Amino acid sequence: MKSIFGTDGVRGIVNEELTPKLALDLCMSLGTFLSGGTVAIGRDTRISGEMFKNAAISGLLATGCKVVDVGIAPTPAIHYYVRDATDAGIIITASHNPREYNGLKFVAGDGIGFSREAERKVEQIYAEKKFRHVEWDETGALSTDDVIQRYKDGIKKLVNVEKIRKMNFKVVVDTGCGAGGVVTPSLLRELGCTVITLNAQLDGTFPKRPPEPTGEVLGDLIALVQRSGADLGVAHDGDADRVVFVDEHGSFVNEDVLLAICAKDALQERKGVIVTPVSSSLCVKDVVEQCGGELVWTPIGSIHVARKMMELGAVFGGEGNGGLIFPKHQYCRDGAMAVAKILEMLCEKKMSQLVDEIPRYYNVKDKVKVLDKEGVMEKVLGVVKGNVDITDGVKIWHDDGWVLIRASGTEPIIRIYAESKSEERANELAQDGIKLIEQVS
Repeated sequence: MKSIFGTDGVRGIVNEELTPKLALDLCMSLGTFLSGGTVAIGRDTRISGEMFKNAAISGLLATGCKVVDVGIAPTPAIHYYVRDATDAGIIITASHNPREYNGLKFVAGDGIGFSREAERKVEQIYAEKKFRHVEWDETGALSTDDVIQRYKDGIKKLVNVEKIRKMNFKVVVDTGCGAGGVVTPSLLRELGCTVITLNAQLDGTFPKRPPEPTGEVLGDLIALVQRSGADLGVAHDGDADRVVFVDEHGSFVNEDVLLAICAKDALQERKGVIVTPVSSSLCVKDVVEQCGGELVWTPIGSIHVARKMMELGAVFGGEGNGGLIFPKHQYCRDGAMAVAKILEMLCEKKMSQLVDEIPRYYNVKDKVKVLDKEGVMEKVLGVVKGNVDITDGVKIWHDDGWVLIRASGTEPIIRIYAESKSEERANELAQDGIKLIEQVS
């Protein structure tokens, strides 16, 4: 059977690829795998979220699991709760995917996303439909709980709150109508910031911008930072496990540069290992070497990064998409934790200064829609030559840069990442990748 799990859970277009029946059966598979226990379930703001949550709850209760409904909450807040309070978790979210998508993400009892091995075991139960069916008087119980304040309190324990409060920062926050609206604005106010919000209403139709906070869709945020004289602009994706920033001049901060800034800060506090996927910029490698750390590459996907971090006792890790992992807090991408850490850094330097300290590379990210992404990738691998890394996808190294060609784990597309010290060369490498895909398909 073709795997239904992608890079980060099971996702698809609502009522086409992802249906309530699939959610029901998948969560009965999870309940069978767990053989009981307590499972937390929460969701982002997508309008199909309640439908899938109810299907998931039914599947879990039918297999004898107890369920704690934590409502709408950021993905990292649910991870944090699962680690401390339950045996597993389910998050109904499609993260940064377009409006028409939704998904289910499983969280293990240690607060980290399910391992690939555990996903395969759940998937085998799903394929065989051999579900655990309990007697009528053993069906699970449903309760509710609040995860928000304990999550914010955990973040505040890891930054210098008084130092941040004394700075009286002005921050513009665009939560994109997603789950970040229930955490980040109030967290910043608790940290003494003057907060101006954009798209902070909870609206799963995402009326003002797509869930993915790229620089191209953040014009309102950029304009408001400039107009208000704010110290920082902040934007989340749909479930707020990722975050991007706009500096005090209104310039969008490249996500790889953000990753390097946070890696540098972590290594200045304590030397150790930094973990990041093969898609990340060489600026991260440069910074880690300058600071006396060790860089470890992984396949793309926060689960690979998080579990490798735990294995190696890494001091920091993350992806070049605004997904940053702070192990002192928890082993998952954590948007609100990243905001608090950046504010702590801004007590010493402006955001633009932090950016200027990172070596400059030019990155290009593109994508090509394809019908058979696995078939296309197999053909790409068959024709590429030279210095090739197949840790994840096909990464072709050149003397003056690299290009990575990789099938998306969540959409019918192939992603192209390219990088060089020259903007012209980075674009050229990206076009080479696109041409290669078109050639074989």
